Amino acid sequence: MTPEVPSLRQSMAWIHGWLGLLAGWILFAMFLTGTASYFRPEITRWMQPELDLPRVPAATAAKVAVDHLQKVAPDAEQWFIYLPDDRTAATRIFIRERPNPDPKATPKPRRPELRLNPETGERLEARETKGGEHFYRFHFQLQLPHPWGRWLAGLCAIAMLAAIISGVITHKRISVDFFTLRWSKGQRSWLDAHNVTAVIALPFHAMITYTGLITLMFMYMPWPINATYKDPATFDAAAYGEAPDVKASGRAAVLVAVAPIIADATRIWGGTPPATVVIRNPNDTNATIKLIRSGRDTLGARGGSITYSGVDGRQLSASPPQGPAIETASVMLGLHMGEFARPVLRWTYFLLGLAGTAMVGTGLVLWTVKRKRPNAAPFFGIRLVERLNVGAVACLPAGMAAFLLANRLLPAAMPGRSDLEVSAMFWVWFGLAALACLRPIRRAWIETLGLSAAAFFAIPLVNALTTDRGLFASITKGDSLFVAFDIAMLATGALLAFAAWRVAVKTAKAARAQRRSDAPVAGLREMADAA
Repeated sequence: MTPEVPSLRQSMAWIHGWLGLLAGWILFAMFLTGTASYFRPEITRWMQPELDLPRVPAATAAKVAVDHLQKVAPDAEQWFIYLPDDRTAATRIFIRERPNPDPKATPKPRRPELRLNPETGERLEARETKGGEHFYRFHFQLQLPHPWGRWLAGLCAIAMLAAIISGVITHKRISVDFFTLRWSKGQRSWLDAHNVTAVIALPFHAMITYTGLITLMFMYMPWPINATYKDPATFDAAAYGEAPDVKASGRAAVLVAVAPIIADATRIWGGTPPATVVIRNPNDTNATIKLIRSGRDTLGARGGSITYSGVDGRQLSASPPQGPAIETASVMLGLHMGEFARPVLRWTYFLLGLAGTAMVGTGLVLWTVKRKRPNAAPFFGIRLVERLNVGAVACLPAGMAAFLLANRLLPAAMPGRSDLEVSAMFWVWFGLAALACLRPIRRAWIETLGLSAAAFFAIPLVNALTTDRGLFASITKGDSLFVAFDIAMLATGALLAFAAWRVAVKTAKAARAQRRSDAPVAGLREMADAA
């Protein structure tokens, strides 16, 4: 007898299920931490509560930063000045030392990036933390050495893209699934939840996955560039119009004032100030000042640049209009990162990212629910997937909360505290997942979700006890960032508590049903024993 050939939809359903499972645990972590990254500047500001800085114009911040750099590193090769904007309050500076001409000499240690008060230029002293940058880096590097984390994230993104395409082919009632969500129906409820969270944000899911791949395309496929250009600098010059770096002449010259240059560039860019100032060969006759435009007012992530003479302030060059390929790549990166988004659109990105996280999480649970048989002990593969689901879906939020709590509980002056904050996240995440393996599966879900909820509820309380920027104090001062952050933590805790309650209710119903089904059997046994 000829075996039945599966239909296209059956084949796509098989691909959809297995790709979603094998990459799902990592994808869940990528989606959740990537979604949090839409507010990474705000997370960083919350994690340094000592800093409450005034807003100043870009020209003022640049001037005081240059004055500071003239004092601490007048002979450096390059100064990098990252100016504050409406989301970041501090000025960041980085100094690149001039290389030693003696090749046998020990190179100087790399200087750390510093933060300055944008009004006074004083170095800011605040607790050491990676802030929101940790979530951002983790979502595509996965805390693995370069480049292996990025390669793994790319493979998972490819699996995600294939799962989206196969899922669209599999579901022939996408418009109906958008409006269907039935509670307390077992497998049907999980399928409805998976379909709704997938369909409601389907364009976003496809966009964020594809643009994530495009973002790292030069790493995944470097061969065309390597075959065409002799080095990265040649490619940058051809693609972005980057002028080659000029070496220092060795003749001293006074560095021109930076404020008029910033005013000129802002006028050329239609009122948009620069985001970054790069000064090469300061205090030299070959000094240049390069201003890089902020990409927050355009869809593309890469803004243009203008280079001025550091001696007389005349314009030397400007980046040419981007070609179609480079502009497309810039827009793809901009769409993925969402830095152009204003508050309403940024929150929309955030909510759609949560929908993607829920889509992956419900898909992982659905995989086990579909394969369980009533009144039959699950085999090893099902039990393994169930435990991995608990570890990814219920324990990762607890780890993220531990990262935030560690920021408040560790001494502010402790050396290496930023690494300890990161370690706290992984110890809690993996430790809680290991402990959950010792519990019955339903109890594991209830307890880990409950602990995650408690951790998020604790964040506003600990913040109020350890800083002067608690919820009520922030409401009084009009500190919108800290108010919004505490409310978001309470809302997250409430959502996780609701999930734990739903599992507990379902567990209680299942236990009562089991007792009712066992009662007649127990009665018959008693009658048989009496006879």
